[in-house]
Amino acid sequence: MAKKKTAYVCNDCGSEHSKWQGQCTDCGAWNTLQEFVVSATKTPARDLSYAGYAGAAGSQGVQRLADVNLAEVPRISSGMQEFDRVLGGGLVPGSAILIGGHPGAGKSTLLLQTMCTLAAHMPALYVTGEESLQQVAMRAKRLGLPTDQLNMLSETSVERLINTLQQHQPRIVVIDSIQVMHVDGVESAPGSVSQVRESAAALTRYAKQTNTVLFFVGHVTKDGTLAGPKVLEHMIDCSIMLEGSGDSRFRTLRGIKNRFGAINELGVFAMLDSGLKEVKNPSSIFLSRSEEPAAGSVVMVIWEGTRPLLVEIQALVDDSHFGHPKRVAVGLDQNRMNLLLAALHRHGGVHLGDQDVYINVVGGVKVGETAADLALLLSALSSFRNQPLPQELIVFGEVGLSGEIRPVPSGQERIKEAAKHGFTRAIVPKANVPRQAIPGMTIIGVDKLQEAINAV
Repeated sequence: MAKKKTAYVCNDCGSEHSKWQGQCTDCGAWNTLQEFVVSATKTPARDLSYAGYAGAAGSQGVQRLADVNLAEVPRISSGMQEFDRVLGGGLVPGSAILIGGHPGAGKSTLLLQTMCTLAAHMPALYVTGEESLQQVAMRAKRLGLPTDQLNMLSETSVERLINTLQQHQPRIVVIDSIQVMHVDGVESAPGSVSQVRESAAALTRYAKQTNTVLFFVGHVTKDGTLAGPKVLEHMIDCSIMLEGSGDSRFRTLRGIKNRFGAINELGVFAMLDSGLKEVKNPSSIFLSRSEEPAAGSVVMVIWEGTRPLLVEIQALVDDSHFGHPKRVAVGLDQNRMNLLLAALHRHGGVHLGDQDVYINVVGGVKVGETAADLALLLSALSSFRNQPLPQELIVFGEVGLSGEIRPVPSGQERIKEAAKHGFTRAIVPKANVPRQAIPGMTIIGVDKLQEAINAV
């Protein structure tokens, strides 16, 4: 019998260890090591007849960087502008795309709609391993999708799947999902570290060799991260997440990694009876405010990828009835909120140490940039003093620990976007005030936090 080697692979960083231990010595994560059995003989996944990646280093010999062909690879439109925006302009032949999300977010629905649209123009194959063909057909019928051109396959074996792909040669393939695929010869259950890594490696090699667009559907863990080894995210070209709560009909598609475009692009969809429909003007759905002004509410302009987005931030400041005041932030970094509240006390003279502070970004949007600092503090101040801010006011700016208001990128584009939606007043960093006046917009530039408080 062939000798077997056992290794332990970290789910977070992908590093290998010779024995099991509670903590990964490379990334410091606890309880992330899983057993990975490596056979001394070559597995069928290693014997697959793919000489390597198409266009990879070594396949064309050594070249000077200046002599590399820069001809632009034609992109394939998915049929949805919001989807194309997140992908960087469309699908790139030979790319491997990983789409993740919580159960029920709409991953299969989005891909089924896309595949039915593309199947009318090119060969497409939808591979389902979790659902039966009847279940997928029932969903397509319920959504009213054209089903006469899309090819379907129910398969979980990577070897048999690749043989089928060689026969039919589709240009676009969906694997739903990578966690149920398995490679013969790897002695572990589907969904384990070794099976996910070997399955993804074999399918990605095929996609690169044949210039096939490959979609992987990935599961997520309870903390919202993609399940499986971290090396899976390194092997693929694009990683996107479909987010959305069960009580909201809106879904956000966010790019996490993209070798062919910008990351942190945001696409917004609405889940309807007929499937996912793209929202062309996302700012309109995030600005559904009440007609009467309310204390603790203000609109800020954030920058998502290549476009500005107007969202409402709400704050509730109330007396604390316990020994330790609560600090809760939804859609924002809670640690940064604590930092900003300390700056408000030191440089704004507003003490909230005995108050419960709750911050929420309306619409389920997650804000990761510091341009939301000033809006957070002004909304908290408005709730604390029970004084509503003007509804035609927009605010953005980064707040430093010394109380200064720092400029943010693309300030002029943010102000113009707010003017398009009818806002007439803006409190922004002084360095972001445009040189030419914007018609109908009164812009107040501030350098210090106290100046912004006085302005409202």
